[in-house]
Amino acid sequence: MAPVGSANFSPPTSLYLVSPCVQRQRLLISKNMHRGQHIVKFCVSSNLMATTTERRGFGFKNLTETFLVDVHRAEGGPLNVGLNAPLCINGSSNLDKVENVAVRIELSNGCVGWGEVAVLPNLVTVDQEEALETVLEACQFLKESPPMTLNLVLDEIGGNILPGPQFASVRAGVETALIDAVANSIAVPLWRLLFGGVSNSLFTAITVKDTYTSEEAFQVLAKSTEMGVTTILLEQPVHRDDWEGLRDINNVIARDVYGVNVIADESCRSLIDVQKIVKENHTDVIINIKLAKFGVLGTLEIVEFARKSGLNLMIDSMVETRLATGFAGHLAAGPGCFK
Repeated sequence: MAPVGSANFSPPTSLYLVSPCVQRQRLLISKNMHRGQHIVKFCVSSNLMATTTERRGFGFKNLTETFLVDVHRAEGGPLNVGLNAPLCINGSSNLDKVENVAVRIELSNGCVGWGEVAVLPNLVTVDQEEALETVLEACQFLKESPPMTLNLVLDEIGGNILPGPQFASVRAGVETALIDAVANSIAVPLWRLLFGGVSNSLFTAITVKDTYTSEEAFQVLAKSTEMGVTTILLEQPVHRDDWEGLRDINNVIARDVYGVNVIADESCRSLIDVQKIVKENHTDVIINIKLAKFGVLGTLEIVEFARKSGLNLMIDSMVETRLATGFAGHLAAGPGCFK
């Protein structure tokens, strides 16, 4: 068995496709009658996939309470990727390469999951070295733990191993790898596992933002219109604590005059902030969420609240590779509240 942080560690060439383990010929499930838990011993054969994926929804919550996670191997390593062009960060520095951390988790059934920890200067609280160190701590915990249900594993990761907003990006990488491994174990695509539906209206957009006063934001919109620029999204146009300015821009300027969607990004740092959007009747403001800001479980809480409250969401990345971006795409495809 290779040690945690093996030198042969390398990310996959394809992402969130069917794991090689689904080529095995049968699915053997043994049920613990006392606990009502299911232990997946082998992975679904490829000829069963169509039947499985045609289901309306798999029930992620129920799965977390019944699927026993038995980690055979867990490892992390640097994920360094050069950018095609330098990226300006907050107008102060240029980033010419990504220095993130990749996470690989292999279950005892042979199925593998991948995750990515975003490390972006000035936007996350850990650098690559610190992120890798905490990933390896989480991997060691997973390797040494006895089999336990997925919800208990995720609770332990989020509550004791990688707690709080300071470890959100690291937690997101580990959570992603665990959920991906479980999805591969039952041969269900991530979007169907998480929500059971699929959107046909996803799009990508490039936004330019800064921290203006509400009056300055109005001037930017007016000037861009004069120049013939069609503005679709206005992302976090005011300081994150300027809720009055956000309201004025959304209600008076952007929506009524220019028909522009206003996005709250830095203003929403927790579920409490998202709830404040609803409480103050800003339900037409689009909430921008990031896995690296909330972690996977925190993001799912916000998605569920948004679905019940009629909020629209968007999701973006923090200079991540297809490991994290692919998972974000699956997450956005299912719930129907991503604009």
